[in-house]
Amino acid sequence: MPLLPDVAALLEALAASNAPPLAAGTPEAARAGYDAAPKPVGDEMASVSDQSVPGPDGPIPIRVYHPVESPDPLPVVVFFHGGGWVLSNIDGHDSLARRIAQRSSCIVVSVDYRLAPEHPFPAPHEDCWAVTRWVAEHATAFGGDAARLAVAGDSAGGNLAAGVALRARDAGLPLAFQLLIYPCIDTDFTRPSMIDNGEGYFLRRSDMEWFWDQYVPVEHRENPYAVPMRATTVDNLAPAFIQVAEFDPLRDEGVAWGERLTGAGVPTTVTNYEGQIHGFASRWDQIPSAVGAHDDAGAALRQALNP
Repeated sequence: MPLLPDVAALLEALAASNAPPLAAGTPEAARAGYDAAPKPVGDEMASVSDQSVPGPDGPIPIRVYHPVESPDPLPVVVFFHGGGWVLSNIDGHDSLARRIAQRSSCIVVSVDYRLAPEHPFPAPHEDCWAVTRWVAEHATAFGGDAARLAVAGDSAGGNLAAGVALRARDAGLPLAFQLLIYPCIDTDFTRPSMIDNGEGYFLRRSDMEWFWDQYVPVEHRENPYAVPMRATTVDNLAPAFIQVAEFDPLRDEGVAWGERLTGAGVPTTVTNYEGQIHGFASRWDQIPSAVGAHDDAGAALRQALNP
C-alpha cells in the first residue's frame, strides 16, 4: 500500500530540512541532530527512578519505570534503546520506554549502554547482558518477577535484544519473551527492502552501512551476539514478537529472522505495518498511526508474561 498520510507528511518535512546523510558527518554531529529533534511526551508512571548496576567496566546507568503501584510482583522488560548503537540514551528513548511500560503493565528497565564508535562491540552487548543478568538476580528488590522476564528494543536496540536472547539461551538464563521492534539483524545490504527502501524513507541504506561500521569491527562480523543472523542455531530461544515496517530498509531481515525462529520451533509472530517507515514507533507525536503498534506490543507482552 502507499505511505500513510501522516508518514508521507513527515517525510516531506524531513526532505525539506535538507539534512545531510549520517555518513557525511561525524558521530558527534549525528548525536547533536538526534538530540535536537522533538520527542513525544511520555506516559505518566507510578514511579520512575534512576539507578546504576555493576558492569564489566564500571557502573551502568539504568532507569526503572513502574507503570502502576502493585502489591504483587510485576513482569519485567529490560529495554535497549535504538539509535544505530551511536545515538540516543535513556533520556532520548524515555517516552518509548514509558509507552511500553504503560501498554504492557510491566516494569521496564531501560539501559544506558555505552555507545560506538568510542565503545564498539562487544561493549554495548556486554552492558546489556550485564543488566539483564542483574535484573534476573535482583528483580524482587524493585517489585519485579524474574520468572517473567523479557527483553525488548527498537532498531539497534532490537539487535541488542536479539543478541542478549541468544546469549541467555547459551548461558541458561531463562527469558520468557523478546520484543523486537524493526530490529537490525544482518549485515546483508542486498535484500530487496534494502534496495527498494534505501533512499527517501528516513533511514538510508548508507546510514545502516555507516552504523554497522561504527559498531562492529570486521573481525567480529561473524559473532552472532553482534550479528544475530550469524547464529548457527536458534533453537530454544525465547518466544518473539517482531514488528517491521513496509518502507523500512530493515524490513526483510526482520522477516527473515522471524522465519528462522519459526522454523526452529520458536513461537514467533511477525507483523508488517503497512505504509510505515523505520522509527515510526518512537514518533507517534508526528505519526499518530504508530499507536496501533504500541497496542500490539503491549498486548503481546501481557499475553506472554501473564500466562
